[in-house]
Amino acid sequence: MSDALPPEPVHRSVKSFVLRAGRMGTGQARALADLGPRFLIPYSPELLDLDAVFGRVAPKILEIGFGMGDSTATIAASQPDIDYLGVEVHSPGVGALLKRIGEGNLSNLRIVQHDAVEVINQMLADDSLDGIHIFFPDPWPKTKHHKRRLIQPELVTLLARKLKPNGYLHLATDWEDYARQMLAVLSGEPALRNAAPGFSPRPDYRPLTKFERRGLRLGHGVWDLIFHNIV
Repeated sequence: MSDALPPEPVHRSVKSFVLRAGRMGTGQARALADLGPRFLIPYSPELLDLDAVFGRVAPKILEIGFGMGDSTATIAASQPDIDYLGVEVHSPGVGALLKRIGEGNLSNLRIVQHDAVEVINQMLADDSLDGIHIFFPDPWPKTKHHKRRLIQPELVTLLARKLKPNGYLHLATDWEDYARQMLAVLSGEPALRNAAPGFSPRPDYRPLTKFERRGLRLGHGVWDLIFHNIV
């Protein structure tokens, strides 16, 4: 570890997640027991050496809140030359992604099961990431709950610091109101520049989820936003 002082903690009124009950399936539990020791990184309030974690020098992408990990595993499998660090708090999702890692023999994925904001603030150095993915975060649709939404100016400023020059932040949501809030928040961050005049077309690397396909069949919209770090 370097002698640099640890990053200052970010003040937050809420966490980046809400724990919900979820049943761990047999396969997920087995994957957690068998593959967890290799692919799970314990939370610790000290900076990670990402190249050492993955055992190579390669682009590094962070995914916040990967759910059950289907898209994460698909993306990692399609881009083996890129390393992916997923952060998720829910054990069934962690177990499910570990199961996918085992089934696909994916060596370019690691997981931290902890609050994403604490992981970003304490474990990831500034200018260390080539990209950050946040796909379909909890929309908290009720107006009185909007303050609980993950995408807020303070977090976006923190994320921008973690990106390398020209690194990207890719968000996606199927809630139009949240999409517009995301666009306003990201547009207000001086370290970021929009890759499109407004919302971006879905990049080929982001697969359609089964819920997204169903929503599109029903005429629901999905909005992608891609911003690049310019500092």
